[in-house]
Parts: sequence; structure tokens; C-alpha cells
Amino acid sequence: MFARLLLAVSALALCTAGGAAHSQPRSQQIHSEVVEPRPVAPRGALAPEEQLTIGIFQRTSPSVVYITTLQRVRDFFSRNVLKVPQGTSSDLIVGQNVYAIGNPFGLDHTLTTGVISALNRSIDDDNGGTIENLIQTDAAINPGNSGGPLMDSSGRLIGINAMIYSPPGACAGVAFAVPVDIVNRVVPKLVAYGQYVRPKIGIQANDELSRRLLGADTTGVVVLQVVSGSPAARAGFAPCNRTAAGASSSTTWSSQSTAGP
Repeated sequence: MFARLLLAVSALALCTAGGAAHSQPRSQQIHSEVVEPRPVAPRGALAPEEQLTIGIFQRTSPSVVYITTLQRVRDFFSRNVLKVPQGTSSDLIVGQNVYAIGNPFGLDHTLTTGVISALNRSIDDDNGGTIENLIQTDAAINPGNSGGPLMDSSGRLIGINAMIYSPPGACAGVAFAVPVDIVNRVVPKLVAYGQYVRPKIGIQANDELSRRLLGADTTGVVVLQVVSGSPAARAGFAPCNRTAAGASSSTTWSSQSTAGP
């Protein structure tokens, strides 16, 4: 009995002491402690590749226009348009770095990076046609990137971002851009005439058949058919005739010569 009483008195004394120790308001205890943020570690110089990426973005991002409605204007200053240095798509190599700037999902001036994954891709469009000679890249392209520039490591324009390939349930880093050489040929005519008419010589040919009949080293093609009233017809081109002995070419066309026997 005496032991229990002694234990109870000891517990009461501890509780009383604890209560006295915490009698100071909690807020005063917190502010009385010295609290300092963690020191910032020095970062050091940026890597050359980082400096390159930053420079490309800073020079080119003002050229990307954020188009929106009057009811949803995000940043009037992002409407500044600068001319991006003109590059060429004729000497692109699979594996070289590319940089895309656009407004994915309305997030203006977004930079993504990647590499050229493939060249001369052909993709079916929604109208039943085929878009040819596209640049394939794994740089992140999303809705809102279309029309934005695709640049090389020198900050030159090499393509216009156009579309992505993303089947349902797939997380595919497959995007496509129109080569700048095509853009440079088509856009001036769109601006001047409001439409683009593909130049046509007016002949029908088959590369595989031409190689078989003329040889692999020949630069010309065998003319299979000539469209009436076309430039080829006016120039005197005639289709190839097939005889019992084989194909007898009435006209061949070459990038280095005119019509021949």
C-alpha cells in the first residue's frame, strides 16, 4: 500500500514539473529558437551542352507567337515575332540534336529537346492523302506545338512541327516536322497567291521499272504515260511502247538531258 502511494506521488511530481516546463506559450517557444535555411551549395559553370540549349532558347523563343482569343489573352508580350535564322533540311543526319519551341496545351514558350529519329517518313493524313518526306523526332510535341520551329544545334530553322503519332493506349515519343526546304518553297507562294499548286511535268513513271530497263546507273526514267496538254506533252514527250521483243522506249527523261530516243 505504501509503495503504491509513493508511486502515485512520484507521478504527480513528474506531471507538475512537466506542466511547469511547458507553461510557456508554444508560439513563443518556436520563435525563440534559431531557425536558418540550409546553405546553398555552389553550382559551378554550366556544361557546354546546357549553354548551347539555353542560348538557342533565348534567341529563338520570342519568334514563337501565342495565338489565342480576346477572351483568353495570356501574355501580350509573347506576340513579338522575330525571324529565325534559315537552315536547310537537305543535309540532316539521323541522331543529331534538335530543339522544339511551342505552346503545348497553351503553355507558351515551352522548350523540348530530342534527336532526329528518322528522315523521309510518309504519314497518312485525315483527308485520305499522304504527307511525305517528314522529319521524325523524339522531341516532345503536343497539341499547341504545331507551327512552331524545329531547330538544329546552331539555332537554325530546319523544320516546322506538324503532328504526333500516338495510338490509343500508347506513350509514344514519335513526332513529325515538315522539312524547312519544303516550307521555304511552299510558303512564299501561299503568301503571294493564297494557294500552292504542285509543279508537274505531266508524265507517269516507275522507278523500279526504269532501273530494270535502263540499268541501275541511269539517271533518267522510262516514260510510261504522258498527260495531254502537260508541259511534257508540249515538249514532245511520248510514252514507251511495248513490243514482242520487249519494251521499246520512245522517250526517256533525265535531270541532265532532254528527250532522247
